[in-house]
Amino acid sequence: MIESYIPIEEKLDTRRDQFALEEGYLSMSEEESPWIPFPGNDKVWIRHLSFDVRNNAAVNILRVDAGGSLGRHRHRGPVTGFTLEGSWYYEEYDWVAKPGDFIRESPGRTHTLMSENGMKTLFHLNGSEEFLDEDDRILFIIDVYWFIDHYLSYCEEHNLPINQKLFL
Repeated sequence: MIESYIPIEEKLDTRRDQFALEEGYLSMSEEESPWIPFPGNDKVWIRHLSFDVRNNAAVNILRVDAGGSLGRHRHRGPVTGFTLEGSWYYEEYDWVAKPGDFIRESPGRTHTLMSENGMKTLFHLNGSEEFLDEDDRILFIIDVYWFIDHYLSYCEEHNLPINQKLFL
Protein backbone atom coordinates (compact mmCIF):
# COMPACT_ATOMS: atom_id res chain seq x y z
CA MET A 1 0.00 0.00 0.00
CA ILE A 2 1.27 3.49 -0.88
CA GLU A 3 1.59 5.97 1.96
CA SER A 4 -0.58 9.02 1.70
CA TYR A 5 0.97 12.23 0.49
CA ILE A 6 0.93 14.12 3.82
CA PRO A 7 2.97 11.57 5.86
CA ILE A 8 5.52 11.33 3.04
CA GLU A 9 5.89 15.11 2.93
CA GLU A 10 6.21 15.29 6.72
CA LYS A 11 9.00 12.72 6.56
CA LEU A 12 10.78 14.64 3.79
CA ASP A 13 10.36 17.91 5.72
CA THR A 14 12.17 16.30 8.65
CA ARG A 15 15.04 15.21 6.35
CA ARG A 16 15.18 18.67 4.77
CA ASP A 17 15.36 20.33 8.19
CA GLN A 18 18.12 17.92 9.14
CA PHE A 19 20.39 18.71 6.17
CA ALA A 20 19.31 21.79 4.22
CA LEU A 21 20.44 25.31 4.91
CA GLU A 22 17.85 27.68 6.25
CA GLU A 23 16.31 30.02 3.73
CA GLY A 24 18.18 33.29 3.51
CA TYR A 25 17.23 36.92 3.49
CA LEU A 26 19.52 39.84 2.76
CA SER A 27 18.22 43.39 3.01
CA MET A 28 19.23 46.28 0.76
CA SER A 29 21.35 47.65 3.63
CA GLU A 30 24.99 48.06 2.68
CA GLU A 31 25.80 47.05 6.25
CA GLU A 32 24.78 43.50 5.28
CA SER A 33 26.92 43.56 2.14
CA PRO A 34 28.99 46.66 1.23
CA TRP A 35 30.02 47.86 -2.21
CA ILE A 36 33.63 46.73 -2.67
CA PRO A 37 35.89 48.12 -5.39
CA PHE A 38 37.14 45.74 -8.05
CA PRO A 39 40.96 45.64 -7.74
CA GLY A 40 42.73 48.08 -10.03
CA ASN A 41 39.51 49.63 -11.35
CA ASP A 42 38.03 52.71 -9.69
CA LYS A 43 34.81 52.52 -11.73
CA VAL A 44 33.80 48.92 -10.98
CA TRP A 45 32.25 47.74 -7.69
CA ILE A 46 30.83 44.43 -6.44
CA ARG A 47 28.13 43.85 -3.84
CA HIS A 48 28.39 40.17 -2.88
CA LEU A 49 25.11 38.36 -2.22
CA SER A 50 25.97 34.66 -2.13
CA PHE A 51 28.98 32.33 -2.17
CA ASP A 52 28.24 28.69 -3.07
CA VAL A 53 31.47 26.72 -2.63
CA ARG A 54 29.86 23.37 -3.46
CA ASN A 55 29.03 24.56 -6.96
CA ASN A 56 31.77 27.17 -7.49
CA ALA A 57 29.03 29.77 -7.96
CA ALA A 58 28.52 33.32 -6.77
CA VAL A 59 25.73 35.87 -6.95
CA ASN A 60 26.51 39.56 -6.86
CA ILE A 61 25.48 42.96 -8.10
CA LEU A 62 28.07 44.48 -10.38
CA ARG A 63 28.12 48.28 -10.46
CA VAL A 64 29.99 50.05 -13.21
CA ASP A 65 30.16 53.83 -12.92
CA ALA A 66 29.75 56.04 -16.01
CA GLY A 67 32.52 55.48 -18.53
CA GLY A 68 33.72 52.32 -16.79
CA SER A 69 34.47 48.88 -18.13
CA LEU A 70 35.26 45.42 -16.84
CA GLY A 71 38.29 44.01 -18.63
CA ARG A 72 38.14 41.46 -21.39
CA HIS A 73 37.28 38.10 -19.89
CA ARG A 74 36.18 34.56 -20.71
CA HIS A 75 33.68 32.59 -18.63
CA ARG A 76 34.30 28.89 -17.97
CA GLY A 77 30.75 28.33 -16.70
CA PRO A 78 27.30 29.66 -17.54
CA VAL A 79 26.35 33.17 -16.40
CA THR A 80 22.98 34.88 -16.12
CA GLY A 81 22.33 38.55 -15.49
CA PHE A 82 19.41 40.87 -14.85
CA THR A 83 19.90 44.60 -15.37
CA LEU A 84 18.64 46.64 -12.42
CA GLU A 85 19.71 50.18 -13.35
CA GLY A 86 21.42 52.01 -16.20
CA SER A 87 22.69 50.33 -19.33
CA TRP A 88 25.67 48.30 -20.45
CA TYR A 89 26.91 46.24 -23.37
CA TYR A 90 29.67 43.94 -24.46
CA GLU A 91 32.07 45.62 -26.86
CA GLU A 92 32.00 42.49 -29.03
CA TYR A 93 28.18 42.28 -29.39
CA ASP A 94 25.49 44.46 -30.95
CA TRP A 95 22.97 44.73 -28.06
CA VAL A 96 22.59 47.06 -25.07
CA ALA A 97 21.14 45.79 -21.79
CA LYS A 98 18.71 48.14 -20.05
CA PRO A 99 16.69 47.86 -16.80
CA GLY A 100 14.61 44.68 -16.83
CA ASP A 101 16.72 42.98 -19.52
CA PHE A 102 17.90 39.42 -18.86
CA ILE A 103 21.07 37.98 -20.34
CA ARG A 104 22.55 34.51 -20.40
CA GLU A 105 26.06 33.53 -21.39
CA SER A 106 27.43 30.19 -22.45
CA PRO A 107 30.77 28.91 -21.17
CA GLY A 108 33.76 29.84 -23.32
CA ARG A 109 32.53 33.26 -24.50
CA THR A 110 34.98 36.15 -24.39
CA HIS A 111 33.83 39.77 -24.09
CA THR A 112 34.46 43.20 -22.57
CA LEU A 113 31.72 44.79 -20.45
CA MET A 114 31.25 48.55 -21.03
CA SER A 115 28.90 51.17 -19.56
CA GLU A 116 28.72 54.72 -20.86
CA ASN A 117 26.25 56.06 -18.26
CA GLY A 118 26.67 53.57 -15.42
CA MET A 119 24.80 50.41 -14.46
CA LYS A 120 23.90 47.88 -11.80
CA THR A 121 23.29 44.28 -12.83
CA LEU A 122 22.56 41.18 -10.77
CA PHE A 123 24.83 38.36 -11.96
CA HIS A 124 24.80 34.64 -11.14
CA LEU A 125 28.21 33.26 -12.07
CA ASN A 126 29.15 29.60 -12.26
CA GLY A 127 32.73 28.41 -12.55
CA SER A 128 35.67 30.69 -13.20
CA GLU A 129 36.35 33.81 -15.24
CA GLU A 130 39.67 34.32 -16.96
CA PHE A 131 40.76 37.92 -17.51
CA LEU A 132 42.78 38.21 -20.71
CA ASP A 133 45.28 40.55 -22.32
CA GLU A 134 45.13 41.61 -25.99
CA ASP A 135 46.97 38.39 -26.99
CA ASP A 136 44.49 36.14 -25.12
CA ARG A 137 47.01 35.38 -22.37
CA ILE A 138 45.42 34.86 -18.96
CA LEU A 139 46.20 37.74 -16.60
CA PHE A 140 44.27 36.38 -13.60
CA ILE A 141 41.38 34.06 -12.78
CA ILE A 142 38.44 34.65 -10.46
CA ASP A 143 36.03 32.09 -9.04
CA VAL A 144 33.92 31.67 -5.89
CA TYR A 145 37.06 31.54 -3.73
CA TRP A 146 38.33 34.78 -5.27
CA PHE A 147 34.94 36.39 -4.51
CA ILE A 148 35.11 35.11 -0.92
CA ASP A 149 38.63 36.47 -0.47
CA HIS A 150 37.58 39.78 -2.06
CA TYR A 151 34.76 40.10 0.48
CA LEU A 152 36.64 38.86 3.55
CA SER A 153 39.76 40.94 2.86
CA TYR A 154 37.70 44.11 2.47
CA CYS A 155 35.72 43.46 5.65
CA GLU A 156 38.89 42.67 7.62
CA GLU A 157 40.69 45.76 6.29
CA HIS A 158 37.75 48.03 7.17
CA ASN A 159 36.81 46.33 10.47
CA LEU A 160 33.41 45.29 9.14
CA PRO A 161 31.54 42.25 10.45
CA ILE A 162 31.53 39.14 8.22
CA ASN A 163 27.98 38.30 7.16
CA GLN A 164 27.72 34.50 7.49
CA LYS A 165 24.38 34.55 5.61
CA LEU A 166 26.34 35.05 2.36
CA PHE A 167 27.93 31.59 2.57
CA LEU A 168 26.11 28.49 1.32
